[in-house]
Amino acid sequence: MKTDNFATINPDIDDNPLLRIPQREGYEAIRNHFETSDEREIGIVLPVGCGKSGLIAITPFSIKSKRVLIIAPGIRIKAQLADDFNPSNSNMFYLKCQVFEGDDFPEPAIIEGTKTNRADLDLADVVITNIQQIQGRENKWLMQLQNDYFDLIIVDEAHHNTAESWDTVRQHFPNAKIVNLSATPMRADGKVMEGEVIYSFPIFRAIEEGYVKKLKAKVLNPSTLKYVRNDDGNEVEVSIDEIKRLGEQDSAFRRSIVSSEETLNTIIDCSIRELQNLRNTTGENRHKIIASALNLEHCIQISEAFQARGLKSDYIHSRENSTTNQNILKKLDNHELDVIVQVRMLGEGFDHPFLSVAAVCSIFSNLSPFAQFVGRIMRVVDQNEPSSPNNQGIVVFHAGANIAQRWSDFQQFSEADQEFFGQLLPIEELDFTDASEWEIMPNSGAPHQEKVEISEQSSVTVQEVALLKNDTEAQEAIEVLRKKGYEVTLKPIPVTKQKKRLASKKSLDELIKVKTGSLLKKHGVNPNGKELDKKHLGKSNFVIIKSGIDKKCNEIVNRKSGERKDFSQIELDEILDKMEEVVMTIEGELLNG
Repeated sequence: MKTDNFATINPDIDDNPLLRIPQREGYEAIRNHFETSDEREIGIVLPVGCGKSGLIAITPFSIKSKRVLIIAPGIRIKAQLADDFNPSNSNMFYLKCQVFEGDDFPEPAIIEGTKTNRADLDLADVVITNIQQIQGRENKWLMQLQNDYFDLIIVDEAHHNTAESWDTVRQHFPNAKIVNLSATPMRADGKVMEGEVIYSFPIFRAIEEGYVKKLKAKVLNPSTLKYVRNDDGNEVEVSIDEIKRLGEQDSAFRRSIVSSEETLNTIIDCSIRELQNLRNTTGENRHKIIASALNLEHCIQISEAFQARGLKSDYIHSRENSTTNQNILKKLDNHELDVIVQVRMLGEGFDHPFLSVAAVCSIFSNLSPFAQFVGRIMRVVDQNEPSSPNNQGIVVFHAGANIAQRWSDFQQFSEADQEFFGQLLPIEELDFTDASEWEIMPNSGAPHQEKVEISEQSSVTVQEVALLKNDTEAQEAIEVLRKKGYEVTLKPIPVTKQKKRLASKKSLDELIKVKTGSLLKKHGVNPNGKELDKKHLGKSNFVIIKSGIDKKCNEIVNRKSGERKDFSQIELDEILDKMEEVVMTIEGELLNG
Protein backbone atom coordinates (compact mmCIF):
# COMPACT_ATOMS: atom_id res chain seq x y z
CA MET A 1 0.00 0.00 0.00
CA LYS A 2 1.35 3.41 -0.94
CA THR A 3 2.16 5.94 1.77
CA ASP A 4 2.35 9.66 1.08
CA ASN A 5 5.66 10.25 2.85
CA PHE A 6 6.29 13.68 1.38
CA ALA A 7 2.99 14.81 2.90
CA THR A 8 3.29 13.10 6.30
CA ILE A 9 6.99 13.57 7.14
CA ASN A 10 7.98 16.83 8.82
CA PRO A 11 11.47 17.56 7.43
CA ASP A 12 14.16 19.66 9.12
CA ILE A 13 15.09 22.10 6.38
CA ASP A 14 14.81 25.78 7.31
CA ASP A 15 17.37 25.72 10.14
CA ASN A 16 19.31 22.59 9.20
CA PRO A 17 23.05 23.51 9.32
CA LEU A 18 23.94 20.43 7.27
CA LEU A 19 22.09 21.85 4.27
CA ARG A 20 23.84 24.35 2.05
CA ILE A 21 22.65 27.94 1.78
CA PRO A 22 21.24 27.55 -1.76
CA GLN A 23 19.41 24.39 -0.71
CA ARG A 24 17.64 26.16 2.17
CA GLU A 25 17.03 29.37 0.20
CA GLY A 26 15.97 27.50 -2.94
CA TYR A 27 13.53 25.36 -0.95
CA GLU A 28 11.99 28.44 0.65
CA ALA A 29 11.64 30.16 -2.73
CA ILE A 30 9.87 27.13 -4.22
CA ARG A 31 7.52 26.79 -1.25
CA ASN A 32 6.66 30.50 -1.25
CA HIS A 33 6.03 30.53 -4.99
CA PHE A 34 3.53 27.69 -5.01
CA GLU A 35 1.79 29.06 -1.92
CA THR A 36 1.19 32.44 -3.58
CA SER A 37 1.12 31.83 -7.35
CA ASP A 38 -0.81 29.69 -9.84
CA GLU A 39 2.11 29.67 -12.30
CA ARG A 40 2.86 25.94 -12.62
CA GLU A 41 6.41 26.05 -14.08
CA ILE A 42 9.44 27.73 -12.50
CA GLY A 43 13.23 27.69 -12.81
CA ILE A 44 16.09 27.47 -10.31
CA VAL A 45 19.72 28.28 -11.20
CA LEU A 46 22.50 26.77 -9.05
CA PRO A 47 26.18 26.60 -10.04
CA VAL A 48 28.03 23.29 -10.18
CA GLY A 49 28.84 21.97 -6.71
CA CYS A 50 26.15 23.93 -4.84
CA GLY A 51 23.92 20.97 -3.97
CA LYS A 52 21.44 20.79 -6.84
CA SER A 53 20.71 17.08 -6.29
CA GLY A 54 20.08 17.76 -2.60
CA LEU A 55 17.60 20.51 -3.45
CA ILE A 56 15.86 18.06 -5.77
CA ALA A 57 15.58 15.60 -2.87
CA ILE A 58 13.87 18.09 -0.54
CA THR A 59 11.72 19.95 -3.10
CA PRO A 60 8.75 17.47 -2.92
CA PHE A 61 8.30 18.36 0.76
CA SER A 62 7.66 22.00 -0.23
CA ILE A 63 4.25 21.13 -1.73
CA LYS A 64 3.65 17.88 0.20
CA SER A 65 3.69 15.98 -3.05
CA LYS A 66 1.69 12.76 -3.44
CA ARG A 67 3.92 11.43 -6.21
CA VAL A 68 6.80 13.20 -7.95
CA LEU A 69 8.44 12.50 -11.30
CA ILE A 70 12.14 13.38 -11.50
CA ILE A 71 13.57 13.60 -15.02
CA ALA A 72 17.31 13.47 -15.73
CA PRO A 73 18.89 14.24 -19.12
CA GLY A 74 20.82 10.95 -19.24
CA ILE A 75 21.67 7.65 -17.59
CA ARG A 76 24.61 8.92 -15.51
CA ILE A 77 22.64 11.64 -13.74
CA LYS A 78 19.64 9.34 -13.33
CA ALA A 79 21.84 6.86 -11.43
CA GLN A 80 23.23 9.64 -9.23
CA LEU A 81 19.76 10.91 -8.36
CA ALA A 82 18.57 7.37 -7.65
CA ASP A 83 21.39 6.97 -5.12
CA ASP A 84 20.18 10.05 -3.25
CA PHE A 85 16.79 8.38 -2.70
CA ASN A 86 18.05 4.82 -2.11
CA PRO A 87 17.53 3.92 1.57
CA SER A 88 20.12 1.13 1.36
CA ASN A 89 22.77 3.70 0.43
CA SER A 90 24.46 4.73 3.69
CA ASN A 91 25.41 8.04 2.08
CA MET A 92 21.92 8.90 0.82
CA PHE A 93 21.04 12.56 1.08
CA TYR A 94 18.34 12.29 3.74
CA LEU A 95 20.68 10.40 6.08
CA LYS A 96 23.79 12.42 5.34
CA CYS A 97 22.05 15.72 6.04
CA GLN A 98 19.68 14.43 8.76
CA VAL A 99 16.63 15.80 6.96
CA PHE A 100 14.25 13.83 9.19
CA GLU A 101 14.25 11.23 11.93
CA GLY A 102 13.09 7.64 11.58
CA ASP A 103 13.34 5.24 8.68
CA ASP A 104 10.07 5.83 6.81
CA PHE A 105 11.83 7.09 3.71
CA PRO A 106 10.00 8.20 0.59
CA GLU A 107 9.68 5.13 -1.61
CA PRO A 108 11.67 5.41 -4.88
CA ALA A 109 11.15 3.63 -8.20
CA ILE A 110 13.42 3.89 -11.22
CA ILE A 111 12.18 3.49 -14.79
CA GLU A 112 14.68 1.14 -16.42
CA GLY A 113 13.08 -0.40 -19.48
CA THR A 114 11.63 -3.86 -18.87
CA LYS A 115 13.03 -3.99 -15.32
CA THR A 116 10.21 -1.71 -14.19
CA ASN A 117 6.48 -2.38 -14.17
CA ARG A 118 3.38 -0.36 -13.35
CA ALA A 119 3.12 -1.87 -9.85
CA ASP A 120 6.55 -0.42 -8.97
CA LEU A 121 5.37 3.05 -9.89
CA ASP A 122 2.04 2.71 -8.06
CA LEU A 123 3.88 2.05 -4.77
CA ALA A 124 6.37 4.87 -5.21
CA ASP A 125 6.51 8.38 -3.76
CA VAL A 126 9.19 9.36 -6.26
CA VAL A 127 9.75 8.03 -9.79
CA ILE A 128 13.15 8.68 -11.35
CA THR A 129 13.76 8.43 -15.07
CA ASN A 130 15.72 9.92 -17.94
CA ILE A 131 13.90 11.75 -20.70
CA GLN A 132 14.63 9.04 -23.29
CA GLN A 133 12.43 6.59 -21.34
CA ILE A 134 9.29 8.75 -21.48
CA GLN A 135 9.49 10.87 -24.62
CA GLY A 136 7.13 10.54 -27.59
CA ARG A 137 3.34 10.57 -27.71
CA GLU A 138 3.15 6.79 -28.15
CA ASN A 139 5.43 6.15 -25.19
CA LYS A 140 4.25 3.10 -23.21
CA TRP A 141 4.61 4.85 -19.86
CA LEU A 142 2.74 7.98 -20.85
CA MET A 143 -0.04 5.94 -22.43
CA GLN A 144 -0.74 3.94 -19.26
CA LEU A 145 -0.41 6.75 -16.67
CA GLN A 146 -3.46 8.92 -16.03
CA ASN A 147 -3.15 12.70 -16.27
CA ASP A 148 -3.13 13.25 -12.50
CA TYR A 149 -0.62 10.48 -11.74
CA PHE A 150 2.08 13.03 -10.77
CA ASP A 151 1.43 16.30 -8.99
CA LEU A 152 5.05 17.47 -9.26
CA ILE A 153 7.67 17.14 -12.01
CA ILE A 154 11.32 18.04 -11.28
CA VAL A 155 13.65 18.42 -14.24
CA ASP A 156 17.41 18.27 -13.72
CA GLU A 157 19.74 20.07 -16.16
CA ALA A 158 16.62 21.75 -17.51
CA HIS A 159 18.35 23.86 -20.15
CA HIS A 160 17.57 20.83 -22.35
CA ASN A 161 13.83 21.05 -21.79
CA THR A 162 12.83 23.60 -24.41
CA ALA A 163 12.96 20.78 -26.96
CA GLU A 164 9.63 19.71 -28.46
CA SER A 165 9.96 16.21 -26.96
CA TRP A 166 9.43 17.70 -23.50
CA ASP A 167 6.10 19.24 -24.45
CA THR A 168 4.43 15.82 -24.54
CA VAL A 169 5.34 15.28 -20.88
CA ARG A 170 4.05 18.73 -19.89
CA GLN A 171 0.82 18.22 -21.77
CA HIS A 172 0.20 14.71 -20.49
CA PHE A 173 0.32 15.89 -16.86
CA PRO A 174 -1.38 19.29 -17.26
CA ASN A 175 -1.91 19.99 -13.55
CA ALA A 176 1.52 18.92 -12.29
CA LYS A 177 3.72 21.66 -10.91
CA ILE A 178 7.12 21.79 -12.67
CA VAL A 179 10.46 22.79 -11.13
CA ASN A 180 13.38 23.15 -13.56
CA LEU A 181 16.94 23.22 -12.25
CA SER A 182 20.16 24.00 -14.09
CA ALA A 183 23.67 25.31 -13.61
CA THR A 184 23.76 26.71 -17.16
CA PRO A 185 20.23 27.83 -17.96
CA MET A 186 20.90 28.88 -21.55
CA ARG A 187 21.12 26.16 -24.19
CA ALA A 188 23.71 26.06 -26.95
CA ASP A 189 21.14 27.43 -29.41
CA GLY A 190 20.51 30.49 -27.24
CA LYS A 191 17.13 29.43 -25.87
CA VAL A 192 16.52 29.69 -22.15
CA MET A 193 15.04 26.87 -20.08
CA GLU A 194 11.29 27.01 -19.52
CA GLY A 195 9.72 28.70 -16.49
CA GLU A 196 10.30 31.98 -14.68
CA VAL A 197 13.57 31.80 -12.73
CA ILE A 198 12.48 32.49 -9.15
CA TYR A 199 15.82 31.81 -7.47
CA SER A 200 19.48 31.83 -8.48
CA PHE A 201 22.65 31.48 -6.46
CA PRO A 202 25.43 33.57 -8.02
CA ILE A 203 28.83 32.01 -8.53
CA PHE A 204 30.55 34.74 -6.54
CA ARG A 205 28.58 33.66 -3.45
CA ALA A 206 29.45 30.03 -4.19
CA ILE A 207 33.14 30.99 -4.26
CA GLU A 208 32.82 32.96 -1.02
CA GLU A 209 31.24 29.97 0.73
CA GLY A 210 33.82 27.52 -0.61
CA TYR A 211 31.29 25.54 -2.65
CA VAL A 212 33.21 26.03 -5.92
CA LYS A 213 36.77 26.87 -6.88
CA LYS A 214 37.99 30.41 -7.35
CA LEU A 215 38.56 30.78 -11.08
CA LYS A 216 40.94 32.81 -13.20
CA ALA A 217 41.84 32.82 -16.88
CA LYS A 218 45.25 32.78 -18.51
CA VAL A 219 45.13 34.50 -21.90
CA LEU A 220 48.00 33.84 -24.31
CA ASN A 221 48.89 36.99 -26.25
CA PRO A 222 51.50 36.53 -29.01
CA SER A 223 53.11 39.84 -29.95
CA THR A 224 52.86 38.85 -33.62
CA LEU A 225 51.58 35.93 -35.65
CA LYS A 226 52.26 34.88 -39.24
CA TYR A 227 49.62 33.10 -41.30
CA VAL A 228 48.88 32.33 -44.93
CA ARG A 229 45.82 34.13 -46.30
CA ASN A 230 43.28 32.02 -48.14
CA ASP A 231 42.48 34.60 -50.81
CA ASP A 232 45.97 35.10 -52.26
CA GLY A 233 48.18 32.49 -50.56
CA ASN A 234 50.54 35.18 -49.23
CA GLU A 235 52.04 35.00 -45.75
CA VAL A 236 51.24 38.01 -43.58
CA GLU A 237 52.35 39.01 -40.10
CA VAL A 238 49.79 40.56 -37.78
CA SER A 239 49.85 42.16 -34.32
CA ILE A 240 47.99 41.05 -31.22
CA ASP A 241 45.16 43.52 -31.91
CA GLU A 242 44.70 42.07 -35.40
CA ILE A 243 44.88 38.52 -33.97
CA LYS A 244 41.99 39.33 -31.65
CA ARG A 245 40.02 40.95 -34.48
CA LEU A 246 40.50 37.93 -36.74
CA GLY A 247 39.47 35.67 -33.87
CA GLU A 248 36.24 37.61 -33.50
CA GLN A 249 35.39 37.72 -37.20
CA ASP A 250 36.95 34.72 -38.95
CA SER A 251 35.76 31.23 -37.98
CA ALA A 252 38.48 29.54 -40.10
CA PHE A 253 41.11 31.56 -38.24
CA ARG A 254 39.68 30.44 -34.89
CA ARG A 255 39.77 26.78 -35.91
CA SER A 256 43.36 27.12 -37.02
CA ILE A 257 44.37 28.77 -33.76
CA VAL A 258 43.26 25.74 -31.77
CA SER A 259 44.53 23.11 -34.24
CA SER A 260 47.79 24.42 -35.71
CA GLU A 261 50.88 23.03 -34.02
CA GLU A 262 52.42 26.48 -33.47
CA THR A 263 49.53 27.93 -31.49
CA LEU A 264 48.19 24.73 -29.93
CA ASN A 265 51.57 24.14 -28.30
CA THR A 266 51.36 27.47 -26.46
CA ILE A 267 48.02 26.48 -24.93
CA ILE A 268 49.46 23.11 -23.91
CA ASP A 269 52.70 24.58 -22.52
CA CYS A 270 50.84 27.17 -20.46
CA SER A 271 48.41 24.52 -19.15
CA ILE A 272 51.32 22.37 -18.02
CA ARG A 273 53.00 25.33 -16.30
CA GLU A 274 49.78 26.10 -14.44
CA LEU A 275 49.39 22.47 -13.42
CA GLN A 276 52.98 22.34 -12.19
CA ASN A 277 52.53 25.57 -10.23
CA LEU A 278 49.33 24.28 -8.65
CA ARG A 279 50.88 20.96 -7.70
CA ASN A 280 54.00 22.64 -6.29
CA THR A 281 52.01 25.21 -4.31
CA THR A 282 49.60 22.72 -2.77
CA GLY A 283 51.75 19.58 -2.57
CA GLU A 284 48.78 17.79 -4.14
CA ASN A 285 49.87 15.83 -7.21
CA ARG A 286 46.36 14.65 -8.10
CA HIS A 287 45.44 17.97 -9.74
CA LYS A 288 44.84 17.42 -13.46
CA ILE A 289 44.19 19.11 -16.80
CA ILE A 290 41.02 18.75 -18.85
CA ALA A 291 41.29 19.78 -22.50
CA SER A 292 38.50 20.43 -25.01
CA ALA A 293 39.01 19.28 -28.60
CA LEU A 294 37.31 19.84 -31.96
CA ASN A 295 36.94 16.20 -33.01
CA LEU A 296 38.44 12.73 -32.60
CA GLU A 297 41.58 13.43 -34.65
CA HIS A 298 42.11 16.63 -32.67
CA CYS A 299 41.85 14.58 -29.46
CA ILE A 300 44.70 12.41 -30.71
CA GLN A 301 46.78 15.47 -31.69
CA ILE A 302 46.32 17.14 -28.29
CA SER A 303 46.96 13.95 -26.32
CA GLU A 304 50.13 13.31 -28.34
CA ALA A 305 51.42 16.81 -27.55
CA PHE A 306 50.92 16.31 -23.80
CA GLN A 307 52.55 12.88 -23.94
CA ALA A 308 55.56 14.32 -25.78
CA ARG A 309 56.04 16.65 -22.80
CA GLY A 310 56.10 13.76 -20.35
CA LEU A 311 52.49 13.85 -19.08
CA LYS A 312 50.18 10.86 -18.92
CA SER A 313 47.37 11.80 -21.26
CA ASP A 314 44.43 10.02 -22.85
CA TYR A 315 41.13 10.93 -24.48
CA ILE A 316 37.50 9.86 -24.64
CA HIS A 317 35.14 10.40 -27.57
CA SER A 318 31.63 9.37 -28.55
CA ARG A 319 32.99 7.44 -31.54
CA GLU A 320 35.01 5.19 -29.22
CA ASN A 321 33.16 2.23 -27.72
CA SER A 322 31.80 2.56 -24.19
CA THR A 323 34.22 0.00 -22.73
CA THR A 324 37.23 1.95 -24.01
CA ASN A 325 35.86 5.21 -22.62
CA GLN A 326 35.02 3.64 -19.26
CA ASN A 327 38.54 2.24 -18.97
CA ILE A 328 39.97 5.71 -19.59
CA LEU A 329 37.66 7.24 -16.96
CA LYS A 330 38.72 4.52 -14.52
CA LYS A 331 42.34 5.54 -15.09
CA LEU A 332 41.30 9.13 -14.38
CA ASP A 333 39.54 8.16 -11.15
CA ASN A 334 42.58 6.13 -10.07
CA HIS A 335 44.82 9.15 -10.71
CA GLU A 336 46.77 7.36 -13.44
CA LEU A 337 46.38 10.33 -15.81
CA ASP A 338 47.60 13.92 -15.74
CA VAL A 339 45.39 15.00 -18.66
CA ILE A 340 42.00 13.99 -20.05
CA VAL A 341 41.04 15.21 -23.53
CA GLN A 342 37.44 15.15 -24.77
CA VAL A 343 34.84 16.57 -27.13
CA ARG A 344 31.90 17.54 -24.89
CA MET A 345 31.87 14.10 -23.27
CA LEU A 346 32.46 15.08 -19.65
CA GLY A 347 29.42 17.24 -19.16
CA GLU A 348 26.53 17.37 -16.75
CA GLY A 349 26.87 15.20 -13.69
CA PHE A 350 30.56 14.43 -14.12
CA ASP A 351 32.33 14.91 -10.80
CA HIS A 352 36.13 14.81 -10.48
CA PRO A 353 37.29 17.66 -8.20
CA PHE A 354 40.96 17.26 -9.11
CA LEU A 355 40.30 18.58 -12.60
CA SER A 356 41.74 22.03 -11.97
CA VAL A 357 43.17 23.37 -15.25
CA ALA A 358 40.93 23.77 -18.31
CA ALA A 359 42.81 23.98 -21.61
CA VAL A 360 40.46 25.50 -24.20
CA CYS A 361 41.53 23.87 -27.47
CA SER A 362 38.13 24.09 -29.18
CA ILE A 363 35.66 26.75 -30.27
CA PHE A 364 32.75 27.99 -28.13
CA SER A 365 30.31 30.39 -29.73
CA ASN A 366 28.18 31.17 -26.69
CA LEU A 367 28.08 30.94 -22.94
CA SER A 368 26.26 27.70 -22.20
CA PRO A 369 28.66 25.08 -23.63
CA PHE A 370 31.62 27.15 -22.42
CA ALA A 371 30.19 27.29 -18.90
CA GLN A 372 29.54 23.54 -19.03
CA PHE A 373 33.21 22.94 -19.89
CA VAL A 374 34.52 25.36 -17.25
CA GLY A 375 32.14 23.72 -14.78
CA ARG A 376 34.28 20.58 -14.92
CA ILE A 377 37.05 22.37 -12.98
CA MET A 378 34.75 24.16 -10.53
CA ARG A 379 34.17 21.37 -8.01
CA VAL A 380 36.20 21.98 -4.87
CA VAL A 381 38.82 19.63 -3.45
CA ASP A 382 38.43 20.93 0.12
CA GLN A 383 34.76 21.43 0.96
CA ASN A 384 33.64 24.76 2.44
CA GLU A 385 37.20 26.17 2.54
CA PRO A 386 37.26 29.18 0.19
CA SER A 387 40.87 30.05 1.08
CA SER A 388 42.27 26.57 0.42
CA PRO A 389 45.04 26.66 -2.22
CA ASN A 390 43.56 23.42 -3.60
CA ASN A 391 40.38 25.26 -4.51
CA GLN A 392 41.86 27.15 -7.46
CA GLY A 393 40.79 26.69 -11.06
CA ILE A 394 42.62 28.01 -14.13
CA VAL A 395 41.23 28.39 -17.66
CA VAL A 396 43.84 28.69 -20.43
CA PHE A 397 43.01 30.03 -23.89
CA HIS A 398 44.65 31.75 -26.87
CA ALA A 399 43.76 35.36 -27.70
CA GLY A 400 43.01 34.42 -31.30
CA ALA A 401 40.35 31.84 -30.45
CA ASN A 402 37.78 34.49 -29.38
CA ILE A 403 37.28 32.82 -26.00
CA ALA A 404 37.80 36.18 -24.30
CA GLN A 405 34.20 37.08 -25.20
CA ARG A 406 32.95 33.88 -23.58
CA TRP A 407 34.98 34.70 -20.46
CA SER A 408 33.42 38.16 -20.41
CA ASP A 409 29.98 36.54 -20.66
CA PHE A 410 30.92 34.22 -17.83
CA GLN A 411 32.06 37.14 -15.66
CA GLN A 412 28.68 38.80 -16.05
CA PHE A 413 26.87 35.54 -15.36
CA SER A 414 29.05 34.92 -12.30
CA GLU A 415 29.12 38.33 -10.66
CA ALA A 416 25.63 39.74 -10.84
CA ASP A 417 23.57 39.29 -7.68
CA GLN A 418 20.33 40.17 -9.43
CA GLU A 419 17.55 38.68 -11.46
CA PHE A 420 18.34 35.90 -13.92
CA PHE A 421 18.22 37.96 -17.11
CA GLY A 422 20.62 40.47 -15.57
CA GLN A 423 23.16 37.71 -15.09
CA LEU A 424 23.56 37.00 -18.81
CA LEU A 425 24.37 39.20 -21.74
CA PRO A 426 21.15 40.17 -23.54
CA ILE A 427 20.53 37.52 -26.14
CA GLU A 428 20.35 40.04 -28.96
CA GLU A 429 23.99 40.94 -28.39
CA LEU A 430 25.10 37.39 -29.17
CA ASP A 431 25.36 36.17 -32.77
CA PHE A 432 23.74 32.77 -33.20
CA THR A 433 23.13 33.10 -36.94
CA ASP A 434 26.34 31.61 -38.34
CA ALA A 435 26.29 27.84 -37.92
CA SER A 436 29.97 27.67 -38.82
CA GLU A 437 30.78 29.45 -35.58
CA TRP A 438 29.47 26.68 -33.36
CA GLU A 439 31.82 24.22 -31.73
CA ILE A 440 33.13 22.10 -34.59
CA MET A 441 32.39 18.39 -34.26
CA PRO A 442 32.84 17.08 -37.83
CA ASN A 443 32.33 13.45 -38.74
CA SER A 444 33.87 11.49 -41.57
CA GLY A 445 31.27 12.78 -44.01
CA ALA A 446 31.59 16.46 -43.10
CA PRO A 447 32.18 18.91 -45.94
CA HIS A 448 35.60 20.41 -46.42
CA GLN A 449 36.19 23.33 -44.06
CA GLU A 450 38.27 26.35 -44.94
CA LYS A 451 41.60 26.29 -43.15
CA VAL A 452 44.09 29.03 -42.33
CA GLU A 453 47.70 27.91 -42.11
CA ILE A 454 49.43 29.38 -39.04
CA SER A 455 53.16 29.45 -39.76
CA GLU A 456 54.74 31.28 -36.82
CA GLN A 457 54.05 33.31 -33.70
CA SER A 458 56.47 35.31 -31.58
CA SER A 459 57.04 35.99 -27.85
CA VAL A 460 53.81 34.87 -26.24
CA THR A 461 52.94 36.76 -23.06
CA VAL A 462 50.47 35.53 -20.48
CA GLN A 463 47.71 37.79 -19.21
CA GLU A 464 45.85 36.80 -16.05
CA VAL A 465 42.16 37.65 -15.79
CA ALA A 466 40.21 36.91 -12.62
CA LEU A 467 36.65 35.63 -12.90
CA LEU A 468 35.40 38.26 -10.46
CA LYS A 469 36.20 41.79 -11.58
CA ASN A 470 36.21 43.11 -8.01
CA ASP A 471 39.56 41.41 -7.31
CA THR A 472 41.07 44.91 -7.67
CA GLU A 473 44.20 44.37 -5.58
CA ALA A 474 45.55 41.68 -7.92
CA GLN A 475 44.60 43.64 -11.02
CA GLU A 476 46.29 46.82 -9.73
CA ALA A 477 49.47 44.89 -8.94
CA ILE A 478 49.54 43.42 -12.46
CA GLU A 479 49.02 46.89 -13.97
CA VAL A 480 51.91 48.37 -11.94
CA LEU A 481 54.23 45.66 -13.24
CA ARG A 482 53.11 46.27 -16.81
CA LYS A 483 53.78 50.01 -16.55
CA LYS A 484 57.27 49.26 -15.32
CA GLY A 485 57.89 47.13 -18.39
CA TYR A 486 57.51 43.68 -16.85
CA GLU A 487 55.71 40.96 -18.82
CA VAL A 488 55.16 37.32 -17.99
CA THR A 489 56.50 35.50 -21.04
CA LEU A 490 55.56 31.90 -21.68
CA LYS A 491 58.59 29.62 -21.90
CA PRO A 492 57.95 26.54 -24.05
CA ILE A 493 58.00 23.16 -22.34
CA PRO A 494 61.14 21.28 -23.51
CA VAL A 495 60.31 18.17 -25.49
CA THR A 496 62.88 15.40 -25.83
CA LYS A 497 63.23 13.86 -29.25
CA GLN A 498 62.58 10.39 -27.84
CA LYS A 499 59.33 11.37 -26.09
CA LYS A 500 58.16 13.18 -29.22
CA ARG A 501 58.87 10.11 -31.36
CA LEU A 502 57.07 7.77 -28.96
CA ALA A 503 54.08 10.12 -28.81
CA SER A 504 54.02 10.40 -32.61
CA LYS A 505 54.14 6.61 -32.98
CA LYS A 506 51.19 6.20 -30.62
CA SER A 507 49.35 8.99 -32.43
CA LEU A 508 49.92 7.26 -35.77
CA ASP A 509 48.53 3.99 -34.43
CA GLU A 510 45.44 5.77 -33.09
CA LEU A 511 44.95 7.78 -36.27
CA ILE A 512 45.01 4.67 -38.46
CA LYS A 513 42.26 3.12 -36.32
CA VAL A 514 40.20 6.32 -36.60
CA LYS A 515 40.65 6.49 -40.38
CA THR A 516 39.68 2.81 -40.66
CA GLY A 517 36.49 3.33 -38.72
CA SER A 518 35.65 6.49 -40.67
CA LEU A 519 36.03 4.72 -44.03
CA LEU A 520 33.82 1.82 -42.98
CA LYS A 521 31.17 4.18 -41.61
CA LYS A 522 31.27 6.32 -44.76
CA HIS A 523 30.54 3.29 -46.96
CA GLY A 524 28.08 1.66 -44.56
CA VAL A 525 30.28 -1.40 -44.07
CA ASN A 526 29.98 -3.45 -40.88
CA PRO A 527 33.42 -3.44 -39.14
CA ASN A 528 32.82 -7.00 -37.91
CA GLY A 529 31.63 -8.35 -41.27
CA LYS A 530 33.76 -10.40 -43.65
CA GLU A 531 32.66 -9.27 -47.13
CA LEU A 532 36.01 -7.53 -47.80
CA ASP A 533 37.91 -10.72 -46.99
CA LYS A 534 38.31 -11.79 -50.64
CA LYS A 535 40.98 -14.37 -49.75
CA HIS A 536 38.73 -15.99 -47.11
CA LEU A 537 41.31 -15.73 -44.34
CA GLY A 538 38.70 -15.14 -41.63
CA LYS A 539 39.63 -11.46 -41.24
CA SER A 540 37.04 -8.83 -40.37
CA ASN A 541 36.39 -5.78 -42.54
CA PHE A 542 38.06 -3.59 -39.92
CA VAL A 543 41.22 -5.71 -40.01
CA ILE A 544 41.27 -5.72 -43.82
CA ILE A 545 41.05 -1.92 -44.10
CA LYS A 546 43.46 -1.27 -41.22
CA SER A 547 45.98 -3.73 -42.65
CA GLY A 548 45.72 -1.99 -46.00
CA ILE A 549 46.41 1.43 -44.46
CA ASP A 550 49.26 -0.02 -42.37
CA LYS A 551 50.85 -1.53 -45.48
CA LYS A 552 50.63 1.70 -47.50
CA CYS A 553 52.11 3.65 -44.58
CA ASN A 554 55.03 1.22 -44.40
CA GLU A 555 55.59 1.52 -48.16
CA ILE A 556 55.97 5.31 -47.88
CA VAL A 557 59.17 4.83 -45.83
CA ASN A 558 60.22 1.47 -47.33
CA ARG A 559 59.53 -0.45 -44.13
CA LYS A 560 58.16 -3.93 -43.53
CA SER A 561 55.37 -5.07 -41.26
CA GLY A 562 56.37 -5.15 -37.59
CA GLU A 563 59.05 -2.46 -37.91
CA ARG A 564 57.02 0.52 -36.66
CA LYS A 565 58.85 0.47 -33.35
CA ASP A 566 61.99 1.38 -35.30
CA PHE A 567 60.49 4.30 -37.23
CA SER A 568 62.34 7.61 -36.88
CA GLN A 569 60.59 10.93 -36.29
CA ILE A 570 61.29 11.88 -39.92
CA GLU A 571 59.57 8.69 -41.10
CA LEU A 572 56.59 9.22 -38.81
CA ASP A 573 56.20 12.83 -39.97
CA GLU A 574 56.36 11.77 -43.62
CA ILE A 575 53.63 9.18 -43.08
CA LEU A 576 51.39 11.62 -41.20
CA ASP A 577 51.82 14.21 -43.96
CA LYS A 578 50.65 11.67 -46.56
CA MET A 579 47.89 10.04 -44.50
CA GLU A 580 45.02 11.51 -46.52
CA GLU A 581 46.58 10.20 -49.75
CA VAL A 582 46.89 6.75 -48.18
CA VAL A 583 43.26 6.75 -47.07
CA MET A 584 42.04 7.80 -50.52
CA THR A 585 44.13 5.05 -52.12
CA ILE A 586 42.76 2.34 -49.82
CA GLU A 587 39.23 3.64 -50.35
CA GLY A 588 39.65 3.34 -54.09
CA GLU A 589 41.25 -0.12 -53.96
CA LEU A 590 39.07 -1.83 -51.35
CA LEU A 591 35.78 0.07 -51.07
CA ASN A 592 35.07 1.68 -54.45
CA GLY A 593 35.83 -1.36 -56.55
